[in-house]
Amino acid sequence: MLELIVRQPTSPTKRTPLLFIHGAWHGAWCWDEHFLTFFAESGYATYAPSLRGHGKSPGKEKVRWSSANDYLADVAETAAKLPRPPVIIGHSMGGYLVQKFLETVSLPAAILLASVPPRGVIGTTLRIIRRFPGQFAKVNLKLSLYPLVETAALTRYQFFSSNMPHVQVQRYFELLDDESYRTFLDMLLLNLPKPSRVRTPMLVLGGRHDTIFTVKEVEATAQAYHTEPHFFPMAHDMMLEAGWEQVAEKMAAWLEEKGIE
Repeated sequence: MLELIVRQPTSPTKRTPLLFIHGAWHGAWCWDEHFLTFFAESGYATYAPSLRGHGKSPGKEKVRWSSANDYLADVAETAAKLPRPPVIIGHSMGGYLVQKFLETVSLPAAILLASVPPRGVIGTTLRIIRRFPGQFAKVNLKLSLYPLVETAALTRYQFFSSNMPHVQVQRYFELLDDESYRTFLDMLLLNLPKPSRVRTPMLVLGGRHDTIFTVKEVEATAQAYHTEPHFFPMAHDMMLEAGWEQVAEKMAAWLEEKGIE
């Protein structure tokens, strides 16, 4: 059974639940640090699963070959447990899964944070090859994405700003898991998003100092979904970086604008 972190509001004012999907190497814990409580205090019931092989969910021994469709089954399984169709929120690889999920399911709204763009991770992969050729060679030799985050220094480079306290980077680094090589291939070429199939209203957010997905890639994501992006002066892990409150407040304000009750 998948790990599922749930935070219920003490004073429920919203009927629509929020479903948070984490990105590569992460787990439900990344949402529970700040966002689940923030939105529960705003009246929403909040839910964050750890995908198979992540966090406290089973399947770590098989994660190398977990496909995007396997992860999508985890998303669908969690969504089916909720009392009403949720607003779905995805970070990074989780944003890719949100896009794929919405190709066949319509929901009240969706939010992408520092998401894989519809054209996939080819740009990210080329940047990693240039910046970390040795680590990328290890990725392909081991059929594992863990070499890209296998030290606290690499974790900081990939996810956090230079001013993130070392003790926090170390704590988050110790929570990271390996990531699926198969899903990397899906995001690279084999199973790219198809924006033309998506009808759900979308908010697209990005970090101006993100080393994984550039400003231009976030802008391309927003364009694909016929909306405008909104940027924050932060790195990739927008839900953990200093200034996360501004991200959460923007999301809450957008949900109010969309009439999400």
